[in-house]
Amino acid sequence: MTNHELRLDCEEFLHHEAELLDDKRLHDWFELLTEDIEYLVPRRVTRERGSERSEFSGKGFLYRDDHGTLSTRVERFDNDYAWAENPPSRTRRFVSNVRASELSNNEADDVAVKSNLLLYRSQGDTADHDLIVGEREDRLRRVDGEFKLAKRTVYLDQTVLATRNLSFFL
Repeated sequence: MTNHELRLDCEEFLHHEAELLDDKRLHDWFELLTEDIEYLVPRRVTRERGSERSEFSGKGFLYRDDHGTLSTRVERFDNDYAWAENPPSRTRRFVSNVRASELSNNEADDVAVKSNLLLYRSQGDTADHDLIVGEREDRLRRVDGEFKLAKRTVYLDQTVLATRNLSFFL
């Protein structure tokens, strides 16, 4: 497979994933995850210019989920007590600048994928909306000929999120 074909396959996976999330088909989305999934959104920290420390916290996370916690979150959105999603959010994900590369010494048939994400969310009947922007670093794994998401780290551009909650997946 050429690098171009690999990138197209990864783009197709990411666009399908975005469609499932935007359509609130969370159980179908959950089926795209591996059993050993890591889903991380480290907190961004503003540093002085020239600092050698990372802009992202190694200790503070907005999300730090695994298969079990993601399952719980998906199930929670299905019940009457998902107050953060009442009224339900309307989301649109824009995934762009997809870059993909095979990993060297790759026993698990994993692919490293980077992409940019712009997420728009509105809720209720007001003009208020959220825009969340960042870069995603994913690890996709071929399982039975299909890609599954094995790891996602989202590096948000904002240090402060002007949103009421994070009741959605990035």
